[in-house]
Amino acid sequence: MSKTKRTDVNALGEFGLIKHLTDNHPLRNKSSQYGIGDDAAVIDNGNMQTVVSTDMLVEGIHFDMSYTPLKHLGYKAVVVNLSDIYAMNARPQQITVSIALSNRYSVEALEQLYQGIYAACDFYKVDLVGGDTTSSPKGLVISVTAIGQAAKDKIVYRNGAKVGDLICITGNLGAAYLGLQLLEREKQVYLSDKNMKPDLTERKYLVERILKPEARFDVIQGFANAGVVPTSMIDISDGLASELFHICTQSKVGAFLEESGVSIHPEAQEQAIDFKMDPITCALSGGEDYELLFTINPKDVDKIKFLPDIYIAGEILEESEGIQLHTTGGNMHPIKAQGWNHFNA
Repeated sequence: MSKTKRTDVNALGEFGLIKHLTDNHPLRNKSSQYGIGDDAAVIDNGNMQTVVSTDMLVEGIHFDMSYTPLKHLGYKAVVVNLSDIYAMNARPQQITVSIALSNRYSVEALEQLYQGIYAACDFYKVDLVGGDTTSSPKGLVISVTAIGQAAKDKIVYRNGAKVGDLICITGNLGAAYLGLQLLEREKQVYLSDKNMKPDLTERKYLVERILKPEARFDVIQGFANAGVVPTSMIDISDGLASELFHICTQSKVGAFLEESGVSIHPEAQEQAIDFKMDPITCALSGGEDYELLFTINPKDVDKIKFLPDIYIAGEILEESEGIQLHTTGGNMHPIKAQGWNHFNA
């Protein structure tokens, strides 16, 4: 009797597992323009393209109810999906929300969750059009699907970066990761002494970045106003290094990243030093920033250099040159993708 082979999912990692399960299964329908492998799937609807993205948040893996307000959780569950739509240079229009919950959650608790969901819908001007609700033996699971639209010639994929393109990053990085570390520290302090009350007023920015992030719709609008279509783009959810690897791998290129081009908020700089961490390491590997990493043709540099909150941080190289970080100290280091791994959480 042969022994059945058993492979632990940790051996493949999140993206390796997805590739393993979906390889050799081509798209059959002409309208299916692009499937698994980018921030969102693309469906051809004639003059316009429909983009679809789904993310799942699981209690104990993606959020901790000991320091996550339900209203913030509802808001974030929507935002992380809208960010994927914006990363395709598209506009989200609808969402569906499905939840599985244990009997620990009351109607009043769900009302708070949906207050956050509707607040995000109002702010980003999207409609909640459906979903599903079921029971769970433990905790809370939220799955949101976002649906958006874009003209065919405006869709941006991860695989379009060309040698000589400039690497650009929106906003600042590392703050969400440091906010999470701060909340985890305060949780442990509270568990050891229930009389201790956490005071996070001096780190409000960091805490907000992890509990209530925002998606960069303003950047997509800026592209449209300036007449710019990036050559490639991805949202920064798993850390800058990991996302840069995705673009380089799918575009079959290398990259040169300047440490000085990676913006880090002063509060994040201070907290990293307080934790005895390297700020640039937090920015490269932290994740959950929901900023945008994109590349542009150098001829478009004059169009984007005056757009707010965009930093030119490097250049696309030949694939043979690898992916390198030029530090502020003048050294060159290979960048490793050490972002969030869902199966080792």
